[in-house]
Amino acid sequence: MRCLVVYDIPDDRVRTKVADHCLDYGLDRIQYSAFLGDLSRTHQEELMLRVKRTLGKREGKVQLFVICEKDWGQRLEVIREGSRGDSGDCPQR
Repeated sequence: MRCLVVYDIPDDRVRTKVADHCLDYGLDRIQYSAFLGDLSRTHQEELMLRVKRTLGKREGKVQLFVICEKDWGQRLEVIREGSRGDSGDCPQR
């Protein structure tokens, strides 16, 4: 199942560990605090248990959303990549 994991964690060390957990489960980073990938229900539960243990009593919010193929196919996105100095409006010389 396609899953989106997003989080808001103020503690740098904890945030890094949660990101590492996501990578351990084969998720791809799509934003600084967002990961996407396919996880079985068992792996979803395992990941969230690891996240819960890592977070402990510290402040943070982690959410995992399952996205069906139909909804994924209807997503809208704007992606503009390039160097920070390049506005992308004119070709580079």
